[in-house]
Amino acid sequence: MTGSKTSYLIGVDTGGTYTDAAVMDATSNEVLASAKALTTRGDLAVGVCEAIERVLSALSNDTKSAASQVKLVSVSTTLATNAVVEGHGSPICVVLVGFDQTMVQRSGLNSAFPGLVVECINGGHDHNGGEVAPLDKAALADVVNKHAHAVEAFAIASQFAVRNPAHERAAREFITRQTSLPVTISTELASALDAPRRALTAALNARLISRISLLIKAVQQAMTRFGIDAPLMMTKGDGSLARADTVALRPIETVLSGPAASLIGAATLSGLSDFILSDMGGTTTDLGVLKNSRPQVNEHGADVGGWRTMVQAIDVRTLGLGGDSEVTFDMKGMPAIGARRSVPVSLIASRFPAVIQQLESDISDIESGSMAGQFVMLPLGRGTGDSQPAGLSKREQELLANITVEPLPLHKLAGGSGSFRTLEKLARKGHVQLAGFTPSDAAHVLGLQDNWSREAAVLAAQLLVRNVLQKAASDELVTMLSQAVWEETVRLTGRAVLETALGHHAIEPGQAGGLIDVVCKGEGRRSLARVSISPEVPVVAVGGPVKIYYPEVGRRLECEMVFPQSCEVANAVGAATGMIARTVTIEVNGNGAGVFRVHGPQNVSQFASAKDAIGEANRIARETAGAQVNAMGGGQVSFQEDIEKFMLPDAVDDNGLLRATVKIEATARPALSL
Repeated sequence: MTGSKTSYLIGVDTGGTYTDAAVMDATSNEVLASAKALTTRGDLAVGVCEAIERVLSALSNDTKSAASQVKLVSVSTTLATNAVVEGHGSPICVVLVGFDQTMVQRSGLNSAFPGLVVECINGGHDHNGGEVAPLDKAALADVVNKHAHAVEAFAIASQFAVRNPAHERAAREFITRQTSLPVTISTELASALDAPRRALTAALNARLISRISLLIKAVQQAMTRFGIDAPLMMTKGDGSLARADTVALRPIETVLSGPAASLIGAATLSGLSDFILSDMGGTTTDLGVLKNSRPQVNEHGADVGGWRTMVQAIDVRTLGLGGDSEVTFDMKGMPAIGARRSVPVSLIASRFPAVIQQLESDISDIESGSMAGQFVMLPLGRGTGDSQPAGLSKREQELLANITVEPLPLHKLAGGSGSFRTLEKLARKGHVQLAGFTPSDAAHVLGLQDNWSREAAVLAAQLLVRNVLQKAASDELVTMLSQAVWEETVRLTGRAVLETALGHHAIEPGQAGGLIDVVCKGEGRRSLARVSISPEVPVVAVGGPVKIYYPEVGRRLECEMVFPQSCEVANAVGAATGMIARTVTIEVNGNGAGVFRVHGPQNVSQFASAKDAIGEANRIARETAGAQVNAMGGGQVSFQEDIEKFMLPDAVDDNGLLRATVKIEATARPALSL
């Protein structure tokens, strides 16, 4: 299959459950081979190497020869998105320059991350870029001395820094000299004036740096192992590519990277130009829209996990809904699908046979309690002897020391509510994984999925029948409980698709929402009325679990449901076929008296002519965007210009300009040596 003149692109997507890889012909964009491996959160390199090795082996028996013809490796990931949704992240210190307490509260930092270290120091600028107060370097030194030993990164946001970034840059230089820790400044992530939201965006970025750096290192290790000598790119949340080493310090830009790549991949695989995308993975479901072959981009910033960032990304809705979502039950025995990921019991039993023995023991022990059938373990890939992470309480350290790579029964470690809360804290921080009954387990019981241990899934369902329904676990009740979990997953999926089709993300119960549920439950009737609501464009379903749930979703919604070939690795395909793009925005401000300021990335310059000021802003934006695309390995660059002007009421020409925003988008395909 390997030809001497064939060049390959490799796309890799690392999700919460699986790491996918796809090899594509660099000329035709044809998918030549694909493979999956479990994501090993404890050591990402294990799963990445396994996925790449499998895909190279599927491509050719001579993996070394195939690897030598790889001209580009590109990565997409949901790790950043999942970390935000699940509340994971590294300990950081946020330094706010020139902020008052009202601005701190508006940022939402304390409510977003309980216990977050936030320090305010004097400094900042006014709306014209003039210094309000000198940067308090003595206070900054105290902050660094106080917190550097207990955090993994710093985030800095300064008042009106988009008009003058001098204090953010000076603070970063100081911290960099004093420590070896990464430092995020808000103006390199966002160009809007809203300082509190810039602060939140910078904090999210800083919390994610170590996570994305580990992924980049893992892919680099795999490339070295297989002898792949090619550029390494990453997919950003707007669907564009960037060099991995630049993304390492701006990981917030990879929030929604996975769904952005899947939207591009779905378009490539389906050949459609207008559709609703629904991408279901193990941890999340992402929904977006492609119109006229272009992804819809949210100019106001990505909204993930309830937090609105200032990083441009595709307009996508991310739900904590996947094959591995946590399942809980109410007092009536009705299932609820939670946002938190739970490792499927069927999965861990397929890797650790002792899990089945423990489940059988729990069934025979009628005193095993409500936690029976649940397990706790170290993240896949992490060794028991690895050093403990920093920043843990004494109780957390004690519990973590008792947790191993092999799953342990939750009821034996969390005998009391205090211990259980501590384990949940460790899980939120990503140091342990909780395992239990999930939609994937229900699908195994129902015979809709067969890649893991059905025996373990049935045993776990029997425990739930006993503990939740308070009845003896007959085959009929086990099937009924599993069917209810599957039905709820289908209902939530259908609802999400219809809400996307209707163009908004929330519908009040009792209004149209009640009719939507009639459709999504498959009832189709309300009183004497037949109810039908359907998307008018196809729904392209991609991701590993979609064929388990989406055929029924399509039937209930009476819509065209498309499962393109290789749909299970659409993210990896999108990563391999993306474009490099950079957008630079320069603002011009007039004072009404003939002075026009151009707020460039390096300095503020003044002009007596609005035309000259706009021309200078255009020049700076083009040069900056083009240079950034070239620096990221782009080939021939194309530019798209957008200038928005706001004039004084009595203006007769550009000299009546009050404000102008000059936006230049530069795009290019990665330059490949074919």
